[in-house]
Amino acid sequence: MRLDGVRVAVTGASGFCGSAVARAAEATGARVWCVGRRPGPVGRHVPWDAAREVPDLTGADMVVHLAAAVGDPAPGRAAERAYRAVNVDGTARLLDAVGDRPLVWVSSASVYRPGATGPVGEDHPVDGQLSAYGRTKAAGERLALAAGAVVLRPRAVYGPGDPHLLPRILAARRGPWLPVPGPDVSLSLTAVENLADACLAASAWPAGAYNIADERPYSRDAVLRAVLAATGSRARLAHLPVGVAVVAATGAAALARLTRRPPALTRYAVDQLARGVVLDTGRARARGFRPRRTFDDYLHPGRLGG
Repeated sequence: MRLDGVRVAVTGASGFCGSAVARAAEATGARVWCVGRRPGPVGRHVPWDAAREVPDLTGADMVVHLAAAVGDPAPGRAAERAYRAVNVDGTARLLDAVGDRPLVWVSSASVYRPGATGPVGEDHPVDGQLSAYGRTKAAGERLALAAGAVVLRPRAVYGPGDPHLLPRILAARRGPWLPVPGPDVSLSLTAVENLADACLAASAWPAGAYNIADERPYSRDAVLRAVLAATGSRARLAHLPVGVAVVAATGAAALARLTRRPPALTRYAVDQLARGVVLDTGRARARGFRPRRTFDDYLHPGRLGG
């Protein structure tokens, strides 16, 4: 897909996903504006604090919104307020500036109600989230959908420069073991390159929500073992009962409230690893979405660090 001369504003372009989208847009010939607190990897920097300001999008032809408060914070009102300021109130400010231009709003599969037993389609209930991140992303995407945006829902985005998935896996090691809750499950992952491709193509899709993931789901345990091997770790998987992991997460959350530090383990993290979540990407495929990257590509020398 070529975007020669199209002026593309990418919010959150200094972040992991946003920088991938900004680079991909420039590679298609677009003129890129990196909108956020820090400059992006390419193009022009347009300063914006999503928690406080309306962005200046004057002259932009299309907008891809990736700026977000991301993470798994200690539960409590402070986290809810901080995440809402960016993910909900920031969305409202963005919509004020976008007007009738095409808007691709990047959400997350974390908005879906936990407990799905089969492939998750876009009509799966969006409630009951286990984290401030999931709750505020769900609230923000409701505003975006009501305004006629295209909303993308990736799951567990990974790739070169990944600051989330890989570091969390490696940080969870305990001596020669990597504890994991429950037996092996199938789950969807999303290569950052596949998400970037979808972000640029989706500006021409009808308004609505679309799941975005790699071609096929993965075995959780196979992915974890591959990461350990690729980073030279000799740790082995230690399968724990899910109930034990939930109790540990509950205790970690209680400790986090006292220390005001991020918990070492949360119910959300346990749910993400213990529950097999496979996204139905049929709606995006009907619009021509074809994922070109897989997790095996990520394991090639020079792409995955440790």
